Amino acid sequence: DGSSTVFPVSQAVAEEFRKVQPGVQVNVGVSGTGGGFKRFTVGETDISDASRPIKDKEAAEAKANNVEYIEMRLGTDGLTVIVNKNNSFVDCLTITELNAIWKPGSTINNWKDVRAGFPDQKLRLYGPDTDSGTFDYFTEEVNGEAQMSRADYTASADDNVLVQGVSGDKGGLGYFGYAYYQPNAANLKALAIDNGKGCVEVAPESIEDGSYSPLSRPLYIYVNKASMARPEMKKFVEFYLDEGAKLTNEVGYVASDQNVYAENKIKAGL
Repeated sequence: DGSSTVFPVSQAVAEEFRKVQPGVQVNVGVSGTGGGFKRFTVGETDISDASRPIKDKEAAEAKANNVEYIEMRLGTDGLTVIVNKNNSFVDCLTITELNAIWKPGSTINNWKDVRAGFPDQKLRLYGPDTDSGTFDYFTEEVNGEAQMSRADYTASADDNVLVQGVSGDKGGLGYFGYAYYQPNAANLKALAIDNGKGCVEVAPESIEDGSYSPLSRPLYIYVNKASMARPEMKKFVEFYLDEGAKLTNEVGYVASDQNVYAENKIKAGL
């Protein structure tokens, strides 16, 4: 359970695993990174998908409940800022402009107030809810502090709701992980981001080389150590680490290199 961003990877791994181990049932859910950790740190789930590292208070909760865990880095995502595909006036936004739009107390509700020369077009915002690691990461990088954001936007833990919202709203603006943009690219337009060094488009290459900054962020799974005592769980984690890099790339993220996956295996005792 956990991150909607990591969900496509875990879902793909689970589907492939069922082909070789049809007798093992693997349930993959979505509740946001924070929502996933709420369940994981009390021992309800075996694996937690996360689009940010575990927070100190979450780690303390796990310790209080005797939940020991292994952190495994899967790869890197480019947090993608999107508008309606018929939006013809914006191709790139600066981090300063994103901050002006999304900061707490922002009253920008029209594109003409974002930048001089933009048309008189109602601006409606779509984004992840407050349990989301994507929300944490975006607000920290754009607004300077995690969880600090204006609240008057359409919020959902389901990225497909955000896709549908922006694709059906001519003045819409939203953000989510790159793997949700790719299959919906025909219905959406991804914006380049300017952090002061010029506009950089989101793509596997810019995510990997770090030029898509500051919206590139790490992706993880957290594994309950005690769960690894179960043979089927051990097999699943081993399968995840064998196939994870390939499937991380296939869904649209940039997988960590094989050395990282080898380290993950050592940490898991595989």
